[in-house]
Amino acid sequence: MARILVVDDEPKMTSLVCGTLEDDGHAVETTTKPAEALNLIEKHSFDIVVTDLSMPEVSGIEVLDAALAKGGCDVIIMTAYGTVETAVTAMKKGAADYLLKPFSLDELSLLVGKLVRQQKLQALSGHYKAELSGAGPTDIVGASPAIAKVRTMIDQVAPTEATVLLTGRSGTGKELVARKIHEQSARSDGPFIAVNCAALTETLLESELFGHEKGAFTGAVERKLGRFELAEGGSIFLDEIGEMSPAMQTKLLRVLEERKLVRVGGVDMIDIDVRVIAATNRHLKEEISAGRFREDLYFRLNVFPIRLPQLAERGDDVIELAEAFLERQGFAHARLDNEVKELLRRYDWPGNVRELRNVLERAVILAGGEPLTVAEFSLEPEDEPISAGGVAPGGGLEKTEKEMILAALEQAGGNKTEAARLLKITRRRLYSRMKAHDIAY
Repeated sequence: MARILVVDDEPKMTSLVCGTLEDDGHAVETTTKPAEALNLIEKHSFDIVVTDLSMPEVSGIEVLDAALAKGGCDVIIMTAYGTVETAVTAMKKGAADYLLKPFSLDELSLLVGKLVRQQKLQALSGHYKAELSGAGPTDIVGASPAIAKVRTMIDQVAPTEATVLLTGRSGTGKELVARKIHEQSARSDGPFIAVNCAALTETLLESELFGHEKGAFTGAVERKLGRFELAEGGSIFLDEIGEMSPAMQTKLLRVLEERKLVRVGGVDMIDIDVRVIAATNRHLKEEISAGRFREDLYFRLNVFPIRLPQLAERGDDVIELAEAFLERQGFAHARLDNEVKELLRRYDWPGNVRELRNVLERAVILAGGEPLTVAEFSLEPEDEPISAGGVAPGGGLEKTEKEMILAALEQAGGNKTEAARLLKITRRRLYSRMKAHDIAY
């Protein structure tokens, strides 16, 4: 849906154009007074202006100039056969297109629809460029009872329009679950827009969520659609909702209740049609008791809660997740032996899936193309330590690796092959680690 201004000094034409565009679902404002159009453009925000070219007192070119100066909208010129050259001039000045009177109302409808889609795609493209650079897994991996319960709940809630609140520790995959809910919903053809509420200051978050008008604040050189508008017809994911300031909580609650918003610096109420999925790693009831989170907002969000289990609760899922990550990142050669699998099972993973991914990536780098062993993993509690003959480590791998290598080299009299044998690693891997620790021996 778009906000459209129709300008024509002929009431019949204005009425016909307005009726067609309203039937298409757009919000339309009209005027038969060209001078009034300039005032409307100045005070309000429109996505498209449809204006006649030849009008008394104020011409269509002047309306075009005012709309372009305001920014953020496309202009369609309506013109009679005798003024086609002037219409071409308007196109050169920045008009999106022109319609030659008498024109088909279907032609008008198609043109407006095309411009609305172009505006939406242009706004979305900047958002998705940033999103795609951090794209992660696209499916939920694991077969444990804990994750099976999450899958069941996703299947239950996805076909509905219910607001979903995802809770659980950081790194448990809340955004992945939010994407699955969107993908399995009737809104799957619409956009999925994610916002990290903890990553922005209050002022920036308001602008990011609700958009702003040109000149709303220093640096607002053009109108910007907010994430709610970008998510029109789709889903918006509000991550880290518990970090939102009380003032922003109040503004968000109003938007969720009214399903309307006002851009920063604007005056017009804009209807929104989005599904809301929120997430937090905080205990919101405790936050409410402490006065840091609004109880009414909590009830608005907590329509269908889903708790995501910690990785330590998911049993052998850790092995399946590890293997899936290695394959997805092109490290399929880095197979996990039984010793490594046992190490991964025993660790409690306080950082959850995110920590597992980081640990595996580091291990692959340390292995230098060789098969993975426990020596590449720095985890507490540690598995049986690597022993270089009489060399006994005094702590975890991260703290003792350099000392172990130096001790093995000294015990082997500088012989790299013998030192590698004592450490139970390959000569190639020994060189790789010596280089990493800046060991010249």
